[in-house]
Amino acid sequence: MQRFVHGFLLLPRCSLLALGGALDALDAANATLGHAQHSSLCLSLDGRPVRCSTGTKVQVDHGLADAPELQSLFILADLPLPDAARDGHARQLHPWLQERARYGMLLGGIGSGAAVLAQAGLLDGHRATLAWAQVPQLGDSHPAVLWSSRVYEIDRQRLSCGAGTASLDLLIAWLGRLHGERLAQALVGHFGLDRLRGADERQPSPVQARIGTGGAKLAEAVALMEANLGEPLPTEEIARLAGVSRRQLERLFKQHLDALPSRYYAELRLMRARRLLQQTGQSILQIGLACGFASGSHFSSAYRSRFGHTPREARSQRALAWRDEPDQPPSADSGRTESPP
Repeated sequence: MQRFVHGFLLLPRCSLLALGGALDALDAANATLGHAQHSSLCLSLDGRPVRCSTGTKVQVDHGLADAPELQSLFILADLPLPDAARDGHARQLHPWLQERARYGMLLGGIGSGAAVLAQAGLLDGHRATLAWAQVPQLGDSHPAVLWSSRVYEIDRQRLSCGAGTASLDLLIAWLGRLHGERLAQALVGHFGLDRLRGADERQPSPVQARIGTGGAKLAEAVALMEANLGEPLPTEEIARLAGVSRRQLERLFKQHLDALPSRYYAELRLMRARRLLQQTGQSILQIGLACGFASGSHFSSAYRSRFGHTPREARSQRALAWRDEPDQPPSADSGRTESPP
């Protein structure tokens, strides 16, 4: 009988709920199987406790370099990720992952964990997902990854999901593939779930949460906008694809979102532009084009009208904030190297 040791690498601000869901799924699988086939270890980059999104400090079993042999590693993270240029342990992470990937280790990303795998070049040509709002940003910086907005993705030796309860769906689905559908259904019953969310289901967006089930056409229209930020669709085309008239679409937007479709669409594009300015090194012109603005002057004018300053001023403010941030002293063992598998 094969035994699995699963590592869960916790990065700062990761979701405690997501961690609990994954660990509970493995524990419940052991109970259902009748033997302890799966064991779990919590890890950090340096072996010290990790402060999660709730502010709770989680004790870990090992630092990553000191972890025993693992059959899988799940990375739990939230953006922004640790800066490898300023953190010796983060700098060691990519080589560690790349070495294990060469030996066929199962690698997973929970929350924003897939972003770490993408940075290490380990998701190229794979389907992957993470928290829905971060998909456009990662799509721009890692175009070789097949990003999706689904609840979870299982693609060969790469697993990924968003934060929250998606980790429970992911682990149950993967355990079902490993041990059979009967185990998956037993776990669904164990956790009191109506059903297991399928791999083809999309993550709910804030718009869906606000409008509920009564605005399916509106949710479809917003999804079309979110999928076409770089090349905006005309309002008439969005209405046609959503199966309503332009007048009906405008009425839905006014009723549920208090905005005209064109105004809401522009807001989506500008919010994406602000995220890219803050979190990527792309040029201002590249960002403007990626967000559907035909020229730099058009982008600058729209951005200033919305946020009160130009994209160039926003980028300058970010640079000043970075310059003024105090350097973090290196840890005593930042130069430590890991042993080969």
